[in-house]
Amino acid sequence: MSRLTIAIPSKGRLKDNAETWFAKAGFTLKQAGGERGYTAVLKGLPEAEVLLLSAREIAQGLIDGSFHIGVTGEDLLNDLSPNLALDASVIQRLGFGGADVVVAVPAAWLDVNTMSELEAAGAQFRQRHGRRMKVATKYLRLTRNYFAQKSVGEYRLIESAGATEAAPSSGQAEVIVDITSTGATLKANGLKVLDDGVILKSQAALTGSLKAAWDMQALEALQKLLAAVEAVDAAGARKVLMAAKPIPDSLLGGKGIEVISATSVLAPSSSAGEYARKIAESGAGPVSITSAEFIFDQETPSFENFVTNLKSGA
Repeated sequence: MSRLTIAIPSKGRLKDNAETWFAKAGFTLKQAGGERGYTAVLKGLPEAEVLLLSAREIAQGLIDGSFHIGVTGEDLLNDLSPNLALDASVIQRLGFGGADVVVAVPAAWLDVNTMSELEAAGAQFRQRHGRRMKVATKYLRLTRNYFAQKSVGEYRLIESAGATEAAPSSGQAEVIVDITSTGATLKANGLKVLDDGVILKSQAALTGSLKAAWDMQALEALQKLLAAVEAVDAAGARKVLMAAKPIPDSLLGGKGIEVISATSVLAPSSSAGEYARKIAESGAGPVSITSAEFIFDQETPSFENFVTNLKSGA
């Protein structure tokens, strides 16, 4: 029997946002050993142990099966795994840590705006300089795969160890593949993204390892976590309507309406006000509208989808 092992980023905005996301579902993170500790616990989920690692370490650990689930960027998962579908499964995209992996060239290259034009420019560059143009990146696998997909072969990859966007101005490379959120840093360094140069739209994701040693205890802990997450999402999408008298049967068949009791229902947040008015006009009012913190359903789709993927890869 094993506890559920969870890896989350150890610092920065990713860590802060991940903590907030877990706390919203009712699980508060507490680091062991204070601010500098690299292990933690989630209050409310004693069946789990938490590791604090870099986003890249988390992605690699999920691919290797070193732990069960983790929060990391989709860019790292897709770059580090030769076949992500066999190694890990994205359980839920989290809505933060958004960035695009892009191909960027000097803005002064006025005639190079597409990948096919980059290939032509690469051929001219080799004729003129006697070498292939260099492409600097931390995303080696993503770059190779995308360039092959776009039939671009006139280049040589160099692994970037520092600020990738500075490589062209420093003479280390002519082209870069890097992540960008707004494009402001690329523009400040005299670079532009090719029209068809967006390799991947990435964000932070709760991801499950398909290589980890899963047992019933770990799966039960994961289901507990995901049930709470989905309960929060469900509560945000619905309102609780409570009437003073039984609601007429004619008003119980509306779209998205779920009956709780003779005098209360769940209604979609977008139409709760209008529905409450109809109930009140029927004579069952007054009607109050309240927000629920959690609404648990019988099923947990995100958990069931992950288990299906886990069985498919077994």
